[in-house]
Order: sequence, then C-alpha cells, then structure tokens
Amino acid sequence: MILETQRLLLREMTLSDLDALLLVLGDTESMRYYPKPFDREMVQKWIDRQRRNYAQHGFGLWAMVLKATGEVIGDCGLVWQEVEGHQELEIGYHVRRDQQMQGYATEAAFACQEYAFNVLDKARVISLIRPENIPSRRVAEKNGLKIVQETLWRDIPHYIYAVQRSESELLTTSNFSEA
Repeated sequence: MILETQRLLLREMTLSDLDALLLVLGDTESMRYYPKPFDREMVQKWIDRQRRNYAQHGFGLWAMVLKATGEVIGDCGLVWQEVEGHQELEIGYHVRRDQQMQGYATEAAFACQEYAFNVLDKARVISLIRPENIPSRRVAEKNGLKIVQETLWRDIPHYIYAVQRSESELLTTSNFSEA
C-alpha cells in the first residue's frame, strides 16, 4: 500500500489488476476524452508503464482499491508529463463508471496531491484536462487546482490546472467529504 484515505487504498498495480482496469480503461464512456478506449493489450502496456515509473521515480498511477471490498475501481497517482518543454508532475485518475460521482477521484487525487507536497517535497502539481471534461475539472477544482493556461497537449486542447503547495495547505479533507 502506498496511500490510504478514508475509503480507499492506493497501491502499485500488478498484472493481476488487468481485468479490473480493463473495465475502466476499456469503457467507451469512461474514456471518451481519450483518443479511444483501451483494449486488453493497451491495458497491459499501461500497467507495464506504471511499473517502470515505480522503479524509475518511486511513483506512478496506482491501483485505486475500495477498502470495504478490496475491489480495484480505477487508478490515481502521479506521473511526469512534458508540457510545453517543461517536466510537470501531474495528478491523473480514472474511475470505473459505476463508481463515479461518489467522490472517489477527488479523495484519491487529494491524497496524491498531499503526497507530492509532503513526501516528494514538490512545490506544484498539475492536471491536464480537456475543456469538455467537466467531471475531471470538478475533481481538480474541489482540490484547489485552478486553470493557469490553455495548451495543445498531444495535439488536443487541454487546460493546465495547477496548485502550489502554499495554496494546498489551505485545503482540508472536508473538501471531498461529499461527492
């Protein structure tokens, strides 16, 4: 286990998570802001990439596990992204469709934000979000991230949401106590 919140555990992904993550990353509706939903091979490569991130950086996207059931319902974590020629630490998240709108992404993303600031000693984190992705924008905003710029990232318009450590210190876990 890497992180624990009130309702979730975040832990390193393993290949045994492939089927659970396929339900998230392979879902057409959940992945509508990606070029396409993932197939089984793409999910395996996704897990492999995260495992390389763990080895290289000590973090990546982690499996999001419901404490109550032990069920993997998505992923959330920290990844390095190149944005306009700079390396930025991004908080990313995906939640299985039947578990959305319950505050899990907000809860997990806030824990990752705190990890970035308090464990990794980073000064800023971002989230790259397409303008039409209102649910992800709400997650970022609940955690204190604000739009700082619009950019073309991977040839697709994205907002760069960001928060500084000093701004994050004003937030509390009560921000995600309600979905």
